[in-house]
Amino acid sequence: MPVYSMTGYASVQHSPLAADGESPANAGPTARLGLEIRSVNSRFLDLSFRLTEELRQLEPGLRELITRQIKRGKVEVRASQDAGDGAVLQAPNHQALQKIAALQEKIQDWLPSARGLSVADVLRMSAGSSGQAAPDEAAWMQLAPKPWTPCVKPAPVKAPA
Repeated sequence: MPVYSMTGYASVQHSPLAADGESPANAGPTARLGLEIRSVNSRFLDLSFRLTEELRQLEPGLRELITRQIKRGKVEVRASQDAGDGAVLQAPNHQALQKIAALQEKIQDWLPSARGLSVADVLRMSAGSSGQAAPDEAAWMQLAPKPWTPCVKPAPVKAPA
């Protein structure tokens, strides 16, 4: 009887096409999606995710895709999204800054000891309003099966004699 191993590692990177269908080489720097899966032997499925806050919304879809294919093992999934080499920091728009300032003032009225926002806090909060692309869920769901596809039907591992 062949013995199969649940221990494995897979990593895949993908640069999706630009919105107008151009290839990433012609469209300039684009986001790069990265997915890494590590697994070790375990009797039951223990699935854990290491996702950035921007990608946290993808966890339920990724969890569903993975549990359809992988039935056991301690599995760790890491996902990342790199803005690309030419990513430029965009200035927040005036409306976003007004909204953030009003929220800060309101919070400090309720909590007088709350610290003021830093420049980094303001840039992070205004990123959604400055035209920065949100994670493309369809691209992630298309990328997700690639790491384990070659592993679904593993080659037998010779058992020690």
